[in-house]
Amino acid sequence: MLLIFFCRKGREDTTIKDMLINGQIRERSVRVLDQDGAQLGIMSSNEANELAQQKNLDLVLISPVAKPPVCKIMNYGKFKYETVKKEKENKKNQRVVELKEVWLSATIDVGDLNTKAKQAQKFITNGDRVRVSIRLRGRQMARPELAMKVMDDFFDILKDIAQMEKKPLLEGKSIAMTLSPIAKK
Repeated sequence: MLLIFFCRKGREDTTIKDMLINGQIRERSVRVLDQDGAQLGIMSSNEANELAQQKNLDLVLISPVAKPPVCKIMNYGKFKYETVKKEKENKKNQRVVELKEVWLSATIDVGDLNTKAKQAQKFITNGDRVRVSIRLRGRQMARPELAMKVMDDFFDILKDIAQMEKKPLLEGKSIAMTLSPIAKK
C-alpha cells in the first residue's frame, strides 16, 4: 500500500517522527505484531512485508532498538491521522501559565497596596502566577523587616485566592515572593 501525504508549505507535521514502513525496513529478522497486538512471531522483514501486503496494510517499525526490532502490521495512514488529531486536541486543551510581576515599595501606602492587590488578583483569577517584588533603596536596606511587613500585608489581601509558592526572601537589594492560584479540588 503506497501512502502519499500532501502538506501545505510551512504546515509540515513535525510532531510525529517519521517511522520506517514497508520496504524501508532493512532488518534481517523482526518480531511481528498483528494489528490487534497479538504476536505473530519472529520472521524476516521480507516475509513480514509480504504478510502485511496480503492484508492490504502496512508494516511499521515501532521499536527499532529492541532485539529483534518490533514491527506492527497496521494502517499507517489512519495511525498517523489519529496521532495528529490527538496532539491537536491536547494542544487545544493546554494552557500556558505565565509569570506576571507586580512591583511594590517598602513605603507603599494602603490605597496603593490595594490597587496593586487588585491587579494581582486579576492575574491570579486568570490562572497566572504572580511574582511580587520590592526594591530596597538607600536607608531601606537597614530596615528590610518593613518591606517584609508590606509583603505579608499584600499576601493577607490575596490569601483567599492565592497560595504562597515561594516565601518572601531577601535577594541582594530586593525582596521577592511568588504567588500562585489555589488548586481547585
